[in-house]
Amino acid sequence: MTAFPTLSTILAAADATPVNGIGGLLGNPLVMMGLMFVMFYFLLIRPQQRQRKEMAARIAALQTGDRVVTSSGIHGLVHNIKEHTVVIKVSEGTMIEFDKVAIAAVHKRESK
Repeated sequence: MTAFPTLSTILAAADATPVNGIGGLLGNPLVMMGLMFVMFYFLLIRPQQRQRKEMAARIAALQTGDRVVTSSGIHGLVHNIKEHTVVIKVSEGTMIEFDKVAIAAVHKRESK
């Protein structure tokens, strides 16, 4: 019977002690959510934005004769460029028109 009051006083003393320092700061849920958002921004969002900008610049700089790969995996040469579409020459006499957003990779032609 004497062990019970001792255990309750220990638990009450543990709850009453303030947590100071870095442990107390990281224990705050708002701080942890802020840190998670910062990590997601630098690890996921920012690199994806950079890739999207680089790809948009490559598509904007398309020229006739560039080798491209579409998102469906079709390889070909750029034959004609329109405002929103690109005509790709897949083989001799075969031309396919794609939206510009369907282009996944651009390989510039080698200028001599």
